[in-house]
Amino acid sequence: MAAQRGRVHAEPAQARPGAGNRDRRLAGGHLTAPLGVPSGATSAGLNDMVISMQAVIEVPAFDAGSSSPWPVAPMAPGSWLALDERCADEQVGLFVAVLADRIDVASPGGRDEAVDALLAQELLIVAGGLRVCDTATGTAVTPGCCAGLEEWRDWTQAISGGSPWLGHDPGPEAEVVGDDLRVWQDGGPNRHCGRWAGLHVDMPRSALPDLLLRAQRDLVGFLTALNAWAERAGLGQRGIDLVEAIDNNFTITAPLDLAIG
Repeated sequence: MAAQRGRVHAEPAQARPGAGNRDRRLAGGHLTAPLGVPSGATSAGLNDMVISMQAVIEVPAFDAGSSSPWPVAPMAPGSWLALDERCADEQVGLFVAVLADRIDVASPGGRDEAVDALLAQELLIVAGGLRVCDTATGTAVTPGCCAGLEEWRDWTQAISGGSPWLGHDPGPEAEVVGDDLRVWQDGGPNRHCGRWAGLHVDMPRSALPDLLLRAQRDLVGFLTALNAWAERAGLGQRGIDLVEAIDNNFTITAPLDLAIG
């Protein structure tokens, strides 16, 4: 989890770069973080409230009777799977199964066919993004409908006062309030009415670059877990190609531009 201590308030990107110019390295079978991403960091002290940003995907409702060609974690539809190096094999398998759930897999629909189908895709996408949490109060703002993990870097827009598109129904929104960033679960006219009325997380805007670097570190760690899963599953070159495809499609290890425009 990527954590940062934030200021206490009673209540809670730049366009995606191309797939080129990757800063991806393998060391002894493990992916290493890009330069500038703190390794092994926990939380940094600003005040008493701990703010975190986690890369997450939404677990879909799989078709009745369908089964994955590898073991997957039993998680309820609509729940959120956090991605980092601590993911067990069944959680990694669930992530890959969610990716494969969107595409047609050739018969007999086994492990190799599913991975081949993923590798044949021009673009991989998955519902999710960055979840913003105040771990002191338990308040969390999650991505809205149609938001994708592939757009996680759009959060850099908030560094200079913009608000990335974070989905709809509900429609999360980042609002600048003085030196802080207020992240609403449902923004615009719905901030103070409806199911999500008033639900938000506040953080110092100056903390956002470090939070994004830590979220990136978690994603790099997830690639390490994915690589290990692929090795244990005996995927061979398919596994190597799958790790690279996920890195490219979700723009994980490329340098993160945190310049304030």
